[in-house]
Amino acid sequence: MNLIFIGPPGAGKGTYSSRICRQKRLAHISTGDLLRGEIKKQSKLGLEAKKYMDEGKLVPDKTVIEMLKQRLGAEDCKKGFILDGFPRTITQAQALDSITKIHAVINLIIPDWVLIEKILARRTCENCGDIYNVADIRFGPDKKYHMPPMNPKIKGKCDRCGGKLISRSDETEEIIKKRLVVYREQTEPLINYYREKGLLKDVNVTGPPEIMVPKIIDILGL
Repeated sequence: MNLIFIGPPGAGKGTYSSRICRQKRLAHISTGDLLRGEIKKQSKLGLEAKKYMDEGKLVPDKTVIEMLKQRLGAEDCKKGFILDGFPRTITQAQALDSITKIHAVINLIIPDWVLIEKILARRTCENCGDIYNVADIRFGPDKKYHMPPMNPKIKGKCDRCGGKLISRSDETEEIIKKRLVVYREQTEPLINYYREKGLLKDVNVTGPPEIMVPKIIDILGL
């Protein structure tokens, strides 16, 4: 099953998709992680991408599409995959349609102020990319929705590989707000694009991964 997870930055795309991929043995493809890998290597592609990412802007379509095309040809994608962070524009979606078939699109919905708090509190393993969060957030009617912290067992260290947990350089409040503006302008049109294709499944984010992951699996029928 080939899936796409879309939603504003901080909605949980990386957390939910990575956990579902491990459970269902799907390939987890994060264009953000692929780009950050190039940045770490200080490749020509990485240096170009960093310039855009540090400003909260999208990396040009041509660069991302070519990189993704190569990734989808890998052996681990044959049983299915989840795209996390791609497509982000209609142009990218149309290019993706010419590369592979998509079976469903999960659209994560969550208030902006919650997103900002979540992103500022996010900690990412610099080695394997696993995500943690130190925020404790309640929201919704009578604050009935609760997102407790996702702390590692050992402070500052990844449970999975022992790597160092960091706050990414592109996760300041100023850049987060810019990314939300970019999302509204360029990425939200994808919602109508995939809804018209009958592929979109709206999911309101109302709790931690322990609640959301089984909910999404059930919606997808996996």
